Amino acid sequence: MRLKSIIHATLAVAAAGVVPGVWPGVAVAQVAASQSSFTVGDIRIEGLQRISEGTVYNYLPVNIGDQIDERRIQEALRAMYNTGFFRDVEIRRDGGTLVVAVLERPSIESFEIKGNKDIKTEDLQKSLRNVGLATGKTFDQSVLDEVKQYLTDQYFSRGKYAVRVDTKVEEVPGNKVKLTIDVNEGKRARIRQINIAGNTAFSDEDLREEFELNTPNWLSWYRQDDRYSRESLSGDLEKLRSYYMDRGYANFHVTSTQVAIAPEKDDIFVTVNVDEGDVFKISEIKMAGNMVVPESELRRLIFFKPGDTYSLRQITATQEAMKLRLGIDGYAFATVDPVPTPNNDTKEISLTFVVDPKNRVYVRRVNFNGTSGVNDEVFRREMRQFEGAYLSNAAVERSKQRIQRLPFIQKVEVETNQVPGAADLVDVDFQIEEGLPGQFGGGIGYSESQSIILNGNFVHSNFMGTGNRIAMEINSGRYAKAFSFSHTDRYTTIDEVQRTISAGYRDVTQFTSATSDFDTETITLGINYDWPITEYQYLGVGLSAQRAELVTSEGGSATQATDWVRSNGNAKTRCVEFVVDGACDDSFEYNLYSSSFDTLELNMGWRYDSRNRAIFADRGARHRFNIGYTVPGSDVEFWTASYDYLQFLPIWRSLTLMINFELAYGEALGDTTALPPYRQYFGGGPDSVRGFRESRLGPKDNFGRPYGGNIKTIAQTELLLPMPEKWRNSARFSLFYDIGNVFSDQNIKFYGPDQTTEVDYGFSYDELRQSAGVAVQWLAPLGVFRFSYAVPLKKVSGDTNARYGDETEGFQFSIGQAF
Repeated sequence: MRLKSIIHATLAVAAAGVVPGVWPGVAVAQVAASQSSFTVGDIRIEGLQRISEGTVYNYLPVNIGDQIDERRIQEALRAMYNTGFFRDVEIRRDGGTLVVAVLERPSIESFEIKGNKDIKTEDLQKSLRNVGLATGKTFDQSVLDEVKQYLTDQYFSRGKYAVRVDTKVEEVPGNKVKLTIDVNEGKRARIRQINIAGNTAFSDEDLREEFELNTPNWLSWYRQDDRYSRESLSGDLEKLRSYYMDRGYANFHVTSTQVAIAPEKDDIFVTVNVDEGDVFKISEIKMAGNMVVPESELRRLIFFKPGDTYSLRQITATQEAMKLRLGIDGYAFATVDPVPTPNNDTKEISLTFVVDPKNRVYVRRVNFNGTSGVNDEVFRREMRQFEGAYLSNAAVERSKQRIQRLPFIQKVEVETNQVPGAADLVDVDFQIEEGLPGQFGGGIGYSESQSIILNGNFVHSNFMGTGNRIAMEINSGRYAKAFSFSHTDRYTTIDEVQRTISAGYRDVTQFTSATSDFDTETITLGINYDWPITEYQYLGVGLSAQRAELVTSEGGSATQATDWVRSNGNAKTRCVEFVVDGACDDSFEYNLYSSSFDTLELNMGWRYDSRNRAIFADRGARHRFNIGYTVPGSDVEFWTASYDYLQFLPIWRSLTLMINFELAYGEALGDTTALPPYRQYFGGGPDSVRGFRESRLGPKDNFGRPYGGNIKTIAQTELLLPMPEKWRNSARFSLFYDIGNVFSDQNIKFYGPDQTTEVDYGFSYDELRQSAGVAVQWLAPLGVFRFSYAVPLKKVSGDTNARYGDETEGFQFSIGQAF
């Protein structure tokens, strides 16, 4: 609405006693003051170009037959200007006809933005289109002025205080305009100095250590911390206040702040003036209010005692702990207010915690939003907060963690919303973002040596929306043919008993791509149950039956493998003759050794898992211990045990230390000479000690190829670096240090390259290999892509007579099954 035009029209009516307006070329009918009111016999619209008469009639608050006076004229003018379609509006009388003469606002023929680099043109055009600045829209000068100020503010927020935004409006025929916004961004201003004045107890460096704002440094290109922001400065001042108040300065305050910009507008100087005050101690701690929870329980949550230095952090932690304790009993909206009473003479503070539990709150409904491919039951069985029960903040948080740990869930947020009209009822709303439910891959090919090559795998952790996991694999390649299937029902019973059924067939000619020829054919059937014994712990019991047949050849297989086959199971020897021109040649023959056996293996395990997520966790720990034992009567008898430990430790800000330790051991029983070759442990590679070729660490056979051992010890320490919020659940960047190796203390003899010098592969701390480097992990539809570059810190060079050397590999890449 053009207030100036309305005032002009009103004054004209009052002064001349006429309906306002002088429109070029149109006679104006004047009326006496006593005749200023008349009945509308007809309405005529003049001056329209693009806008239809029907549109004007819709907005005009006057109809034929209405009585018109000065008040109604003002209402009509106001309504016309409010449409935003017109630059000028005049209303006059022509006999019994009400004439509405308008001058339309021009339309925008073209709209151009020039000179912008920091802000993309597409983003600007999208934002400006929403406020009406786009080709074909009606032009409003006031909107253009607001946009100019908006752009200036946007560049100010990016530290470009020398920005200049010029606007140009060019009128063209047809009541149209061409708009141009010319941006001169200028240089980005940087914070050159941050000065703190008035501090005597602590240095500027100590106080600024936690600041978000900083002077230019070698990481400023990434952190952008040398750009001034009012919000960042406010946050830093709050950190400064907390720093002092956590160290006893209870009456600390910031007296003033000054932000100065250099004349060239490329340097910023920040000065903070403080008054430190005195150090206070706690004299006494009192409790007051309605103690719905025994006072003794709340007092146990106080993190300090009389005589301690006043600390705002400890007081806040105590306050939150008390609120959490009250929330466990349903007082979710309880307040605990610490009231300090300082004594400036003794420099002591008497602290009183005032407890107001408010109403006990009950849950009306638990809702799951944002999901489409998961049955509601899958989430409800993870709930520790139930409908109809009182609201427990601890139960809600644990429910959130359990949902977030499902492998097909990427992110979970939870809110408690009060039911309108009910002070003691809330709805618990989980906003769930689904991730990838599984991974699949496969391929088909042909080679002259292997004919058709077929491989494929499929893992789905939310099969048919039930939360059950299925895994299938088919593989036919150079070293292995494998077919396997497993099904895991996470809730076989309502008590969260988990059952896994598996079946598989494998025909492997080599344990790894580098080992000697050794044919292993196995058929396996297994079943396993896991029982929860606490919220975080599980016990597992399983049984697997396996039939195996191992085949080695004289001269083509390693001596260690051949010796095992000849000494264990149902061993057989067969002489094989070479065939020359279709006939056997007795002068060329070799022995083929085979062993077949059946085993029934009992497996028991314990698992503790408090991680906040199943994939890319950054809090919590996981312990897993498993022991396997072949029951008496098996053709081959042995036992194995393994333990792995994974811990995430927050260090500072978003930095997290991850520790992963793995220890495994196996030993033969009875007449069995050693672990079966296919049950040996291997080391080196992305899942072990990075920087060493996969599976190449540890004992070597007489060909210098990996044979594996019965002792495995691996430790990985990684420093997880901060990632942007949008990548935190799908990517990870870290610095790592690995140490470990594979050893053997079995009745197996190993020799060096000269085949005469025996090598001892027994455990020795001095034989642990070490490496360090950088790693990147990325969650993709095919699984977790892992890239690493490592530098071996401790390795062994080969001796031509006594020992085979380590094989290193700096860059390594793998795709792992994340589900």
